[in-house]
Amino acid sequence: MKDQVPSSPSLFRLIKRALLVAVPLVLLAAVFIPAPLETLADPAHPPNPAKSAWFLLWIQEVVSHGTVWIYPILVLALVFVFLPWLRPRDAARAAWFQPGERLPGTAVLAVFLAIIILTLVAQFLRGPNWQLHAWF
Repeated sequence: MKDQVPSSPSLFRLIKRALLVAVPLVLLAAVFIPAPLETLADPAHPPNPAKSAWFLLWIQEVVSHGTVWIYPILVLALVFVFLPWLRPRDAARAAWFQPGERLPGTAVLAVFLAIIILTLVAQFLRGPNWQLHAWF
């Protein structure tokens, strides 16, 4: 245990505060933002464009440029799965936003922003036959 940093009580206090902020925000969003259900699926008349769920739209946007682009997405998913084990195991590095770790932090932030942008493009700028169109 001497090479580890205890997470109690500091981290648990932070998680508790985040929970006390996030849960009411999500509940308010659930009350005020409508989430209507679609009609039953009719295979004879599919919607145009047929879009994935909002959290998968970025993958649909990437794959619309070619099915071979699913492989970088899978590699990226594996990198994110193994990201906790790619860092050095040093107790002195047990702090957030270390100066020497600017590259991994920037890469994760860039991937996050790319996913957000691709989701927004797929949701609002794709029309019939998956063509780009202006939403305004």
